[in-house]
Amino acid sequence: MITEVISSNELKKVAPVFGQISFDNHEQIVFCNDKDTGLKAIIGIHNTVLGPALGGTRMWNYETEWDALNDVLRLSRGMTFKSAITGLNLGGGKAVIIGDAKTQKTPELMLRFGEFVHSLGGKYITAEDVGMETSDMDLVRTVTPYVTGISEAKGGAGNPSPITAYGVFMGMKAATKYAYGNDDLEGKKVYVQGIGNVGEALVEHLSNEGAQVFISDINQARLEQVRDKYNAVIYGGNNLYTEEMDIYAPCALGATINDETIPQLKAKVIAGAANNQLADEVTHGKMLREKGIVYAPDFLINAGGIINVYAELENYGKQEIIRKTENIYNTTLEILTKAETQDITTHKAAFEIAQNRIDTRKKEQ
Repeated sequence: MITEVISSNELKKVAPVFGQISFDNHEQIVFCNDKDTGLKAIIGIHNTVLGPALGGTRMWNYETEWDALNDVLRLSRGMTFKSAITGLNLGGGKAVIIGDAKTQKTPELMLRFGEFVHSLGGKYITAEDVGMETSDMDLVRTVTPYVTGISEAKGGAGNPSPITAYGVFMGMKAATKYAYGNDDLEGKKVYVQGIGNVGEALVEHLSNEGAQVFISDINQARLEQVRDKYNAVIYGGNNLYTEEMDIYAPCALGATINDETIPQLKAKVIAGAANNQLADEVTHGKMLREKGIVYAPDFLINAGGIINVYAELENYGKQEIIRKTENIYNTTLEILTKAETQDITTHKAAFEIAQNRIDTRKKEQ
């Protein structure tokens, strides 16, 4: 008798979408494939109770298609709560395109992707994310109206990255006030991990405030550029998590707050732009609370970008965008206080507020 041994990776490949660990009662998952352009994309629509699902398109060279699926499930879910807690009448959605944005993204591929978005009839509205630029959204706009984040020259709100960074900065100042008694960042040692468009804009705010800014990224040329521009310090060590710091700002990929990193972290505040920073929302939220680290929930403080693109749907201007983004400061303080009063994690406090808004709307429908 021959016994076939199936590895965990093989089991993962045959597991249904509904059985994925990141599946959270998503309404719809759309797989998009086009042989002529090489397009392989997945659109995740998590929830549309508050409105159409809005979320950016990420182009990334995923190791496997299952990694892409897991990412779109986690990101689309996060967008639901990001919009809900920010008070926007939007649901949560996200799209991922599998491939290298630098070498495989073509106008034809983007146009074909836009046609798939259009086929959903407005249930999903796309926008810019990792691997995408405003010009890509302008191109998608030629085949569908269901896209935001188009250039200002074409009547849009433009690149959302600066507003995203400003919201993170507001959330960071609020968390600093909660942890230290005031929100002055002058002299604070801040480690910014990931200096893409949002990370760089955050570095600028921090430098202007007089913080000691340390930066890390996989792109050395980018590091040197940002260092020279804002007088930041390039981190040259092997393990950022063991360094003495006041604030840790994860601005690259998610799940950097996990079983391995939390015991090493010496920061008093975590506030960054990355999505899904907690590898496990429950477990790692509790670990941070037990360690006395003030965590500003990512889906709250990185909501500036969606506030920016939402302006295109609601026709409000820059002044209102800034007002809504600055309000992230007040909401962050409200959530941190709620967490302490109710003896729960800050993530749970934020989640409960967002979920309550969705449940209330659902009852009204």
